[in-house]
Amino acid sequence: MQGALAGLQHYPDPQYQALREALGNYHQLPTEWVLPGNGAAELLTWVGREISTQVGDLTPAAYVLTPAFADYGRALQSFGVQMQPWPILDSLAELAPLKTELPLCRDLPVAACLVNNPHNPTGHLWTAQVLLPLLDAFSLVVVDEAFMDFLPPAQAQSLIPWLADYPNLVVLRSLTKFYTLPGLRIGYALSHPDRLRRWQQWRDPWPVNGLAAAAAIAAVSDHEFQHRSWQWLPSTRQTLFDGLASTPGLHPLPGAANFLLVRSEQAVPPLQAQLIKQHKVVIRDCLSFAELGDRYLRVAVRTTAENERLLTALATLQAL
Repeated sequence: MQGALAGLQHYPDPQYQALREALGNYHQLPTEWVLPGNGAAELLTWVGREISTQVGDLTPAAYVLTPAFADYGRALQSFGVQMQPWPILDSLAELAPLKTELPLCRDLPVAACLVNNPHNPTGHLWTAQVLLPLLDAFSLVVVDEAFMDFLPPAQAQSLIPWLADYPNLVVLRSLTKFYTLPGLRIGYALSHPDRLRRWQQWRDPWPVNGLAAAAAIAAVSDHEFQHRSWQWLPSTRQTLFDGLASTPGLHPLPGAANFLLVRSEQAVPPLQAQLIKQHKVVIRDCLSFAELGDRYLRVAVRTTAENERLLTALATLQAL
């Protein structure tokens, strides 16, 4: 990073060759299958444009597994693509278990499908075998794997190994979640080179700044951090889950990422305000997920001390 600071007097390499090589080596892919972006959000924009060009005179549309990250809707609407919700919860009223298989439909009226795995906000992880049939049902399948890095390779369910077999597959990855680099805005798309060359022509030059590129190269090379995180997360997450489950009025859903979705028997916004005011603890409400409403919250898995502080604060307020 010190070297990157010294290089700020120069423009970044417009081809991002070193970054693409680092990411390609990390995923065992040729560099032409890698396109760095200004966070996954920028790349989602080109997903929207890609879908809009696929259907000729028909109204473009895409299935999106819901509840879903709000930026999916933004990216699709930017190019007139209709978002077709594909609910994945049986009952939001009682937070019923997630369906283990996606209800595939033949003769679909839309050509594209956007999947988030592990899913945000539920944290559910689908196996690759559950998702693979989508590739035969849709002309374009986009899998947002922003949280997949939280799983060690032996447990991950990435579709990256199938990229060469399915030219209709796009995998999006983010370096801002696992490596906590949201301020640098760095993500990347993995897909067939023809598609990525097209996306490259659509966008502005130098979408990734030099510091972000250098940080990304360093991050994917930090194997010690990766292994330490994989060892730390499961037990810490389980302890937090158990604490939330034992708190009256809270019902957490098991998850595979660095967060947990929790149903609350009371409205979350007042609880959120009390946590901030009385305990200086911040939780995320789920109001941006239209299907969830005001009875859901999402909490991050943090250090043991921070998790205990959250649980103590929640127990105190729930007891009032």
